[in-house]
Amino acid sequence: MAPDSKKHLASCHCGSVQFEVRLTDEFNTIRRCTCSYCRMRGAVAVSAQLDGINFLKGEETLTLYEFNTKTAKHYFCPVCGIYTHHQRRSNPTQIGINVACLAGVSPFDFAEVVVYDGVNHPSDASSGPLVAGILRFSPT
Repeated sequence: MAPDSKKHLASCHCGSVQFEVRLTDEFNTIRRCTCSYCRMRGAVAVSAQLDGINFLKGEETLTLYEFNTKTAKHYFCPVCGIYTHHQRRSNPTQIGINVACLAGVSPFDFAEVVVYDGVNHPSDASSGPLVAGILRFSPT
């Protein structure tokens, strides 16, 4: 883990999986994606390097889901079903962390979240990541 960044505690809903993570650029990398899996999952993710995650409990119990190119590796708790993180297809040296798993953080803490075009994945085109839109939350 990068020693110069803040360590965040995280867990799934039931606590079977617990970990600490150092984010790449704190919450400046927050995003959603329009690929078929992310669209159905609906999670907001933030970036960390592969070596930025340290499991405290339950790593061996995580369930892995892969599809299509099988480059991205999506992990979730087999007890409560919560998606905790995934290794990115767009950058396999990074992981996306479900912000809802971070202690004291909610996806609704962010007024705007960039939504990337995962249907037209940057790994399939030379144009790089394309923004599909902005997700906005306005509390009433």
